Amino acid sequence: MYDPVMVQPMREELTQLGVQELRTAEDAQEVLGKKEGSVLLIVNSVCGCAAGNARPAVAMAKHHSAQPDKMVTVFAGNDAEATAAAREYIVGYPPSSPAMALFQNGEIVLMLERKDIEGRMAQEIAQDLNIAFDKLGAGSAS
Repeated sequence: MYDPVMVQPMREELTQLGVQELRTAEDAQEVLGKKEGSVLLIVNSVCGCAAGNARPAVAMAKHHSAQPDKMVTVFAGNDAEATAAAREYIVGYPPSSPAMALFQNGEIVLMLERKDIEGRMAQEIAQDLNIAFDKLGAGSAS
């Protein structure tokens, strides 16, 4: 487990954008288990590609006109139970952090694993998210 004081700024990069933290397994099951609407799940982490690519990409995508109904996050390496519970919904993909899974009615419509994030520019990742958000036909995030 990482030092909670050290990871707090990394958490805040997303929560300040209005991304809801899922800190317990129950939190993750409550949101992801509903299988209604659209949800972007961000598996946050301390690695450099989370800081340089993943979190900035989410910040850019938050400005796009189309948004999922919810954006939520778990922090790998700190919220182990919440992360494990969230990963139960990411069927067919190995554990990855950082990662982003976009669900619509419980089905994954976009999966960005670490290999899809690392080494790419935040703008490119945000574009992937924006294209997927457009396909959702969703309104504003809640």
